[in-house]
Amino acid sequence: MVGEKMAREINFGIEFVPNMPPNQCADRVKLAEDNGFKYAWITDHFNNRNVYPMLTLISLKTSTIRPGTGITNPFTRNPLLTANAIATIDEISGGRVNLGMGPGDKATFDKMGFGFPAPAIWSGNWDIKKPLGAIKEAKEVVYKLLAGNSVDIAGETIKVTGAKLDFTGPQKDKVPFYMGAQGPGMLKTAGEIADGVLINASNKKDYVAAMPNIEEGVGKSGRSMSDFDVGAYTAFSVGPDLAKARKSAKMVAAFITMGSPPPVLERHGIPLGTAKAIGAAIGAGKWGDVGPLVDDNMIDAFVIAGDADSCNKKIDGLLDTGVTQVIIGSPTGPDVEEAIKICGTDIIPSFAGRC
Repeated sequence: MVGEKMAREINFGIEFVPNMPPNQCADRVKLAEDNGFKYAWITDHFNNRNVYPMLTLISLKTSTIRPGTGITNPFTRNPLLTANAIATIDEISGGRVNLGMGPGDKATFDKMGFGFPAPAIWSGNWDIKKPLGAIKEAKEVVYKLLAGNSVDIAGETIKVTGAKLDFTGPQKDKVPFYMGAQGPGMLKTAGEIADGVLINASNKKDYVAAMPNIEEGVGKSGRSMSDFDVGAYTAFSVGPDLAKARKSAKMVAAFITMGSPPPVLERHGIPLGTAKAIGAAIGAGKWGDVGPLVDDNMIDAFVIAGDADSCNKKIDGLLDTGVTQVIIGSPTGPDVEEAIKICGTDIIPSFAGRC
């Protein structure tokens, strides 16, 4: 049931968009490791640094944090090559890697000139109505390969004949699989086939709505919720100055508002017309018009922002719904390194021992 206390340790992860020099990104992950973070999720977009070299560098610069794709997809990434990359990084990291996969990001597909979901450029058999099936089939391919097996699959979206890796990593087929999910169908599927879910949301209301779908899927798999990691992939901004931290989150709130479907806007009391106006201003590059359209309600709906105490209160609300991993996402804070240290001293310790 929603709000049920799970016998699972609460962990913290951090997300980085690799839009910075590789060593800077890896050094920030190392700083996060030193400040108590257990997971590092690196986004996979063609216009940023490639996720797999980034995960390799991070693996070499860290020793305990678990690096992973946050998230990749089976449309722009051939699952055979995903398996190869994950097995390699699993070997380099000593068995620490995670695989996060989802239906993909519309904005990225648009930039690549694809529709949404993107056509599988490595296969001529893509059915646009089958994103769930594609993820299931991709997972099957990847994990058979990670286990050292030969793969033959004639799926609805993926066809592979006689593929096999000549090596496997330390975890073999035990690399944890996370699904990025938002809608009811994806959430149920994540509960059924994944080890955890990554949900792009920062507000308790969204997790109250999501949890029954996750629980249904987990139940169908024959497991309990204590076997499943519910990751809150939050937009986050923390700093010693509450007002500055909230101001730093304003543009993130604008982009999330612009991209949110009507049911989500309605859930948070945000007029559809306002969201459209924000989208029009961003689309026209009229950045000066965006700020006045973003009010405190939008920031509260879509971002965890403020000083450590105010952020802890919102995190506490997420944990009450059954969230078991809190992921500190962009923008992190007005000063990223300072924000990581604040998390290490004033946020993560506040939830030590909580289940």
